[in-house]
Amino acid sequence: QVQLVESGGGLVQPGGSLRLSCAASTNIFSIYTMGWYRQAPGKQREKVASITSRSTTNYADSVKDRFTISRDNAKNTVYLQMNSLKPEDTAVYYCNAIFSSSFWGQGTQVTVSS
Repeated sequence: QVQLVESGGGLVQPGGSLRLSCAASTNIFSIYTMGWYRQAPGKQREKVASITSRSTTNYADSVKDRFTISRDNAKNTVYLQMNSLKPEDTAVYYCNAIFSSSFWGQGTQVTVSS
């Protein structure tokens, strides 16, 4: 069982930035593919970005060139740097870890509004 704890969400104005963090409770963090997903009210959960154990990254088209996913295996943490935020980025953001099983965090709210 892997516990994931997200942090860093909040209220930000359009054009602003936030950095989300997700800390994992596992000694084998480096083997997991880590991902960030989001779910806006009334919408399905969607994948935002992912990073493999070899640090290969993948992004949704809607966030390319604005968001950056990274990982620090020494700290068992994955990050999501979000720049040039738009109101449509408003959602609950969830961290995911997957190897043989999939684990989810509780989510952190990101609200982009003036």
